[in-house]
Amino acid sequence: MTAVRLLGPFGELRVHAGPLLLDAVGSDPGLDAHLARRGPLPQPTLAALIALTEAGAVRGRGGAGFPLARKLRAAGGGRRPVVVVDAAEGEPASAKDQALLELAPHLVLDGAVVVARALGAREIHLVTPADRGEVRTAVGGALGERRERGLRWHRHEAAPRFVAGQARAVLELLAGREALPVTAWEPEAVRGHRGRPTLLSNAETFAHVAALCRVGPEAYAAHGTPLEPGTTLLTVGACWRDPDRAGARVVEVGHGRWFGEVLDAAEVAGPVLVGGFHGTWVPGADLASLPVSSVALRSRGLTIGAGVVLPLGVTGCPVRRTAEVVDVLARESSGRCGPCRNGLPALSVAVCTLDEGGDTRDRIEQLVTVVTGRGACAHPDGTARLVRSLLSHLGGLVDDHLAGRCACHVVVRPSVAGGVGAGHV
Repeated sequence: MTAVRLLGPFGELRVHAGPLLLDAVGSDPGLDAHLARRGPLPQPTLAALIALTEAGAVRGRGGAGFPLARKLRAAGGGRRPVVVVDAAEGEPASAKDQALLELAPHLVLDGAVVVARALGAREIHLVTPADRGEVRTAVGGALGERRERGLRWHRHEAAPRFVAGQARAVLELLAGREALPVTAWEPEAVRGHRGRPTLLSNAETFAHVAALCRVGPEAYAAHGTPLEPGTTLLTVGACWRDPDRAGARVVEVGHGRWFGEVLDAAEVAGPVLVGGFHGTWVPGADLASLPVSSVALRSRGLTIGAGVVLPLGVTGCPVRRTAEVVDVLARESSGRCGPCRNGLPALSVAVCTLDEGGDTRDRIEQLVTVVTGRGACAHPDGTARLVRSLLSHLGGLVDDHLAGRCACHVVVRPSVAGGVGAGHV
């Protein structure tokens, strides 16, 4: 299988060729070569694009999984809309949007153009992370090759913060303010940038739109299942892989394939965090027998989230890793509502105390209940989901940790405030 090595935010990143979005990995990413491989870009009407994305069951790949067809309907019903490609990729363990923008940038840009033309939009905003210079260079080169009549491209860089990719945080950035979430009373597709309907989705979603428009719904569905056609990108293994297997990989997987086919035996030998820092813990053996499917995972109380899969291995400690991640999430919040300003720091202290050997499970259960559903954005909910899954899915390992049987050998840390940063988890 063809693979290309990139420099990711956590070291080496291997991007493997895939069946749909990553089928040209290792080839010239330039516009001429792109058009020679894929052919001219179709320009469906809004009605046709809605029907096509419904047939392909295209959902947002940024974490929420909202159906794109609903956004298209909402954005196409009023004032002239705006299109936003959100590639901020604030999730520290994700690199799929980076892989697309470095290796297949025109596929992402094509999807944005298709959506903009169907909606009658005149401007497209592209948000990339400020700390990934390779992405900036690739996007700049790709935009320099394009000439879209009647469309204006605007580029923005988001600070490397977990919440910077949240939809309302992105709109704050576009408005010239700090990229932090704010309370919104209407969806972005109804009232977004400068009060206009705004079709905002992540880079992978736009790449799927472009691929679907070119190959058609039948060929697109050939890579997935009847309920979930097409593929999804996964960032596998980062942050806490074994030192001799450092780095991560991006793979494109058809919906319905088993996780046991995607991960190797060592990766499913211990717990796995599925969905990234807002994801859920699951025993590796259980995950191996599940399909790569948002529907199937949701029925088991799991989430594919931002498409991040983090195997811990047999020697890692999920309690310690959860404490480290929650410490990051508590500090990465916008601090604009009670759950973020007070609840998450308190939750971090409780989980860190659990790591240090104190049985704070009752206190943790109380706190996750308090913060869930009460934030201005979904950040507290995602953090609570992560912690709750540790207790409910890996309860036996928590017992081992508290009894001193854990491989990490419980050590009292000198200060909760001196926790690790996102880049060191």
